[in-house]
Amino acid sequence: MHEMSIAEAVVEQVDTAAREHGAPGVARVRLRVGELAGVVPDALDFCFELACAGTLVAGAVLDTESVPARARCTPCAVEWAVGMPPDLGCPDCGCGGGVELLSGRELQILDVEWSRSPGVRAEQKG
Repeated sequence: MHEMSIAEAVVEQVDTAAREHGAPGVARVRLRVGELAGVVPDALDFCFELACAGTLVAGAVLDTESVPARARCTPCAVEWAVGMPPDLGCPDCGCGGGVELLSGRELQILDVEWSRSPGVRAEQKG
């Protein structure tokens, strides 16, 4: 389960940033996760909670923004939703080569919300 290694890396980076900024804690972490990143959202949520234990990130809410996979055919310039499983053949000209993946592999921290005191959670979105 690579979600644990992802969660640990995110928590380490956020915990380090919180300490550098003198923040007493972290309320929310927002991630952008591409459709093709191979991340199972529920598994990432579970692993994130475990990875936060004993850090300034403990108790933080994890919000993930899903990014759909899109591609462009270089020969004919058509863009399309790749979907899952990924279809990298151009729906217009049928070309299977020269396809550029535009989005869907993202895995990045968008932003972090500091808390005013340790262990204070942000309100759940939903």
